[in-house]
Amino acid sequence: MKIMGPVPLKGEVEISTSKNAILPILAASLLSEEKKIIHKIPDIDDVEIIIQLIKELGIKVNYFDKSIEFNGSYNQIEPPFELVRQIRASFLVMGPLLARKGSVRISLPGGCAIGTRPIDLHLKGFAILGAQIIQAGGDIIAKGKLRGNHIYLDFPSVGATENLIMAASLAEGTTYIENAALEPEIIDLTNFINSMGGKIKGAGTNVIKIEGVKKLKETEYYPIPDRIEAGTYMVAAAASRGNILLYNVIPEHVKSVTAKLIESGAEVSESDKQIRVKGSDIIKPVYIKTLPYPGFPTDMQAQFMAYLSCAEGSSIITESVFENRFMHVQELLRMGANIKIEGRTAIIKGVRSLDGANVKATDLRAGAALFIAALMARGQTIITDSEHIDRGYEKVTDKLRALGADITR
Repeated sequence: MKIMGPVPLKGEVEISTSKNAILPILAASLLSEEKKIIHKIPDIDDVEIIIQLIKELGIKVNYFDKSIEFNGSYNQIEPPFELVRQIRASFLVMGPLLARKGSVRISLPGGCAIGTRPIDLHLKGFAILGAQIIQAGGDIIAKGKLRGNHIYLDFPSVGATENLIMAASLAEGTTYIENAALEPEIIDLTNFINSMGGKIKGAGTNVIKIEGVKKLKETEYYPIPDRIEAGTYMVAAAASRGNILLYNVIPEHVKSVTAKLIESGAEVSESDKQIRVKGSDIIKPVYIKTLPYPGFPTDMQAQFMAYLSCAEGSSIITESVFENRFMHVQELLRMGANIKIEGRTAIIKGVRSLDGANVKATDLRAGAALFIAALMARGQTIITDSEHIDRGYEKVTDKLRALGADITR
């Protein structure tokens, strides 16, 4: 990805369907043999991989416009290793397969190398629901009839909450998940399952009640827009001293990002499903600590670090969710940023401007941080391994170009 800067972004951008909502919803389509139609499917790599995985299990898949239809039964209970190892969300098929077929064999998942994201909470929860868990080499085997129970999560893990909701939706009896994750994507998943006849209450609170049903029926569903994509374009507008109107966005979902942008001097105005962000000539330093929702999202930390690298004064970012999420720092330093790492804290001393350089996207959000830095920097920036960005941002080159960026792939 080659970007010439500095360029203020101006215009309008439509936010795509949420990557973190659509992946568990696609996995949850395995809970029923009836017809499911899901609309506004984002054209991103992670979605393609999950759809391919569902096809490999034997489900019929039909595309039309930006919608997808799933149909038919399947007997395959071993998702192919070459697909599972590519993305972490592939592990979300474990709950539906276990609930429907009473047995599943899956290899350990892949994904961005941003720190340990253990699957032990998923497995502990499945065991509480009555599954027998066996580790065989790099594979996990789970089998057994699931029965409702009380599950307490040691940490409000989004993936574990989603996997256990799906497993419990067809289990015999009632399940309570305590210390559940609160993310909007959890609510979206439960709305999807409930639209098929599921009986789930309490999503968005820390106790979720799931009454198991015998069978789920057909449905048609529109998932929520992507709050991290929205947050990224909001920061890109402020960082480039631009003026962008984002539409198809839920302002409530990006409140923590909005608050920090306003604190940094940017203008943010909201209306129904729209947000306008106007950058300021002076970026004020801020303090950020990443936390589970509704706190400041870890998925926005890298983008803010790029933005704050040109603030007037020193900013502090503490990463409390993942321990290996500062890999973009080395690349920002190449562009002239002044950042020091102390454990899980980054101290960002603002510089007058960044300079274009050859940099490498180490993961999805690091890639987003680098294109934001490139929009602020003087001269040409070349981002290698930019395919990471395509895993979570639909048509990113087209969208940035439409906003005035000088960008080629």
